[in-house]
Amino acid sequence: MKDIILKNFEESINLKKRFAERYSDALLVAARVIADSFSSGHKLLLFGNGGSAADAQHIAAEFVNRFTLERKPLPAIALTTDSSILTSIGNDYSVDEIFSKQIRALGNKGDVAWGISTSGNSKNVVQALMTAADMGIYTLALTGGNGGELIHHAKLSLIAESYNTARIQETHITAGHVICELVERLLFPGEF
Repeated sequence: MKDIILKNFEESINLKKRFAERYSDALLVAARVIADSFSSGHKLLLFGNGGSAADAQHIAAEFVNRFTLERKPLPAIALTTDSSILTSIGNDYSVDEIFSKQIRALGNKGDVAWGISTSGNSKNVVQALMTAADMGIYTLALTGGNGGELIHHAKLSLIAESYNTARIQETHITAGHVICELVERLLFPGEF
C-alpha cells in the first residue's frame, strides 16, 4: 500500500514540475491579463464540470474573499453555482449551453473567461469559450491531456500533460493558486 502512496505523490510532483517549467511565462501572462481586467473595472468568469466546477468555485472564492492578502474583494464569478440557471438552461435548451448563455448575459469586452476541463473536450466549456471569443472577451483554458478542442478556442492555454484526471486536477488547483498569488502581487505590490 505504501508503494501506491509514493507513486501517487511522485506522479503529482513530476507533473507539476513539468507544468511549471513549461508554463511559467504563460502563468505570468494569465495573471497580468486578469490583473489588468480587474484594474479596468472588469471581471473574471470561471467555469467547468465536476471537479473542474469545484476548481472554478474555489478560485473565484480566492479572488472574491482573499488569497494571501487582506485586500478589497476582486470580481470573480463561478458560472457553476446557480442551480436554477444551470437546470433551466439544461432543461429548456441543452447542457451544452449552460455556460455560454451565462457568458452572453454577464460577460463584457474587457472581462476574462477562464474555462477548465481535464480532457479539453467538454462541449459546454468549449462552447462558452467560443461565445466569449466572439464577444471580444479574453479566453483562458486550463486543461489536460493534449489540450483537446478547448485550446483551439482560447487565447492562452495551460495544459497539464497527463491523462490521469486526479493528477491533472492537482496541477490545475496549484496553477490556480499561483495565478491568484501573482494577481495579488501585481495589484497590491506594496503589501508584500
